[in-house]
Amino acid sequence: MPYTSVYIHFIWATKNRAPLISKELKPLLINHIKENSIKKGIFISSLNCVDDHIHLLVSLGTEQTIAKTAMLIKGESSYWVNKQKLIPTKFEWQDDYIALSVSYSAIDKVKDYIKYQEIHHKKTNFNEEYQEFLKLNNIDLNQNVQNTQQTNCQ
Repeated sequence: MPYTSVYIHFIWATKNRAPLISKELKPLLINHIKENSIKKGIFISSLNCVDDHIHLLVSLGTEQTIAKTAMLIKGESSYWVNKQKLIPTKFEWQDDYIALSVSYSAIDKVKDYIKYQEIHHKKTNFNEEYQEFLKLNNIDLNQNVQNTQQTNCQ
């Protein structure tokens, strides 16, 4: 049996960063994502959102990939919001997302960061936060994706 400890900090926004997650929708959306993730065997360690984006700390299982996990959470949650007609317009997540590995020693720090999103965003907007995450993790959107994936193993 394999033993793994792989934590991923996911961040993604609503389509066009529209402020679709109202104070009324937020607890419903969070609870639904948690419940649905349990059914799908996705372990969410921490989760919070503000009006235009969401943060999740997920522990990946041995059979789970980053892309599949993001797709399952994003696709199902937007489908559910629309099916339940919880907002007057169409609810969509943007296609892009950030997925960052988290070392075990940093888990509590990331959980606190996620927990206090409302306080954080009184000082920093989502675009500034997004750019900071890209910069801190050396992600260059202008660089060819293939080049960022290459490594020199010898």
